[in-house]
Amino acid sequence: MTTPLILAIETTCDETAAAIVTSGPSVLASVVASQDELHRRFQGVVPEIAARAHVERILPVLDETLKNADLTLEQIDAFAVANEPGLAGSLIVGLMAAKTLALVTGKPLIAVNHLHAHIYACQFDEQTSIFPCIGLVVSGGHSHLYRCTSAFEFELLGGTIDDAAGEAFDKVASMLGLPYPGGPAISRVAEQGDPQAYQFPRSFIHDTDRLEFSFSGLKTAVRYEIAGTGHVDFAELDLSNELSANVAASFQEAVVDCLVEKSFQAVERTGCQTLCVGGGVAANQLLRVRLQERANQHGIRLCLSRRQLCTDNAVMGAIALEKFQAGIFDSLDLDIHPGLVRQ
Repeated sequence: MTTPLILAIETTCDETAAAIVTSGPSVLASVVASQDELHRRFQGVVPEIAARAHVERILPVLDETLKNADLTLEQIDAFAVANEPGLAGSLIVGLMAAKTLALVTGKPLIAVNHLHAHIYACQFDEQTSIFPCIGLVVSGGHSHLYRCTSAFEFELLGGTIDDAAGEAFDKVASMLGLPYPGGPAISRVAEQGDPQAYQFPRSFIHDTDRLEFSFSGLKTAVRYEIAGTGHVDFAELDLSNELSANVAASFQEAVVDCLVEKSFQAVERTGCQTLCVGGGVAANQLLRVRLQERANQHGIRLCLSRRQLCTDNAVMGAIALEKFQAGIFDSLDLDIHPGLVRQ
């Protein structure tokens, strides 16, 4: 079989992205149109704005991707698209584009699970297969642990019961008057703070029977520390640089403690010797350091997604290469599944 060329599309949230990937896996072209500027004044993603932006950007992004790879549609062997989970309006745009391309070219259509793809992004820097592994996806909308037997077999072990880690970063950043997206902003401010200044809660961290996360209580504890229990307009607060730095550092420390502890509880429970971590929050430097330290202590193979592949992108749609090689394709009846997680 010749080396397949797959055009992957990603529109699950607020990035319009396309990439052309081939065996290796390797990348021939990748384009990402970010919507950060559109959503910044709302301190979070507005679904209707995101969907409309995808409609405007999907064709230019696809065109630029093909031009950057110096390829035509006729040379593409299959079209992959993330159809779950995500924002319904955003998912529909990508799925309709992929279906149209598959229909007019007569080439196969391949469905991609966005969360599984975040884990598969770790494969790009590994010489051998990452499977079997424990997969941690930690992002703005998701904080979930999987037992990954292969590129086709993902068993959900547990996830957040309320806010995702990245969502908590965004909300705490907003309380501190920091810009959106909150993760990078909090990390920068935290460098000047004392991570032990405040003892914020770490839900479930000692409960080895529950591979779950909860960051809502942590977010609330930060709010009470900053503004007390009454109604407050955070924009009117005059927070000192020291307080902001200490809160940011202590908050970040609590989130990282939870993510690291639960990940290695999953490793211990399953006996897997490989841990793969992807998603936007996986770019956090403190998290990467702590994961590596724990992996070294326990002799576990740690695979971290490249920072540029942590945030949403279409390159991680390379997981579709595994389906292509196995002859697993989808019909034009393929639908979206916006819900947070399906087994």
